[in-house]
Amino acid sequence: MAQPAGHRIAVLLPCYNEAATIAAVVRGFREALPDAVIHVYDNNSTDGTALQAMLAGAEVERERRQGKGHVVRRMFADIEADIYIMADGDGTYAPEDAEDLIRTLLAERADMVVGTRRGVREDAGRQGHALGNRLFNTLYRFLFGPGFTDIFSGYRAFSRRFVKSFPAVSPGFEIETEMSVHAARLKLPVAELELHYGRRPEGSTSKLSTVRDGAKILWMFAVLAKETRPFAFFGCFSALTLFASLCFMTPVLIEYFATGLVSRLPTWVLSMALLMMGLLLLTAGLILDSLSRARAEQLRLHYINLSRTAVEAERRSSHPPAKRADAA
Repeated sequence: MAQPAGHRIAVLLPCYNEAATIAAVVRGFREALPDAVIHVYDNNSTDGTALQAMLAGAEVERERRQGKGHVVRRMFADIEADIYIMADGDGTYAPEDAEDLIRTLLAERADMVVGTRRGVREDAGRQGHALGNRLFNTLYRFLFGPGFTDIFSGYRAFSRRFVKSFPAVSPGFEIETEMSVHAARLKLPVAELELHYGRRPEGSTSKLSTVRDGAKILWMFAVLAKETRPFAFFGCFSALTLFASLCFMTPVLIEYFATGLVSRLPTWVLSMALLMMGLLLLTAGLILDSLSRARAEQLRLHYINLSRTAVEAERRSSHPPAKRADAA
């Protein structure tokens, strides 16, 4: 694919112990995107991943903090480009599909294009992975909206304004979930493109743990729900607490109105404590919801400012200032 006029393309490959596949992946992207710069960020590999990537022609950097989220945060901060392609170094994504991702990104003027995995259920390796994908995608749509169907895909194309406005606070494999929530929260233009998802070649093993990483992702869902939808988050706990308070309170009130006595004083005290707790949770949700909206507005304004800066830079590149004529 010829590089789009005036666009710098960067291919980002976060890697951890992918010596068996990284060289082929780098060569594949060099053939698919000959004008792109390929960056491999090695995350404390012990099998020679960095050397294989360097020999294949990639620019190699090291991120010592373990976790994909740390690597992505470092890449997004360090690398300057107009279009970013992010993929895994395990050979499960086809480099030739990058052309379709870029074409979709430019044609739809999107900020992120997600390459949804057509064969992910067959290649999940264990039924736990396939089941987890379905459950977490369903949970995402319930909590944050129907914008995505494959939130764990690692094959994505980004605009510069997405990359430079994305805070990237997740430390590990939860980073893809955070990307999706960031796009949904700021209502950014996004698109999905169904692509083939291959199998790992022999000698390459998955780094995912069904239980451990599933628990981390579930915790990240809770944190993101608290940060982006605090009224709904705290409102659920408030409703449960108020309902429990009502259950404890009702028989005490019935007895009081019938006899004028309160024989179960501890139950009444507990119901009042739960009532106060429920009201405090509701108040916290209301206050934090206002703060969350203000923070989202600030992020949106920063995103818009990046868009304006990009437009001005494009105009300057397409209409360079005229040279001054030499004095006679």
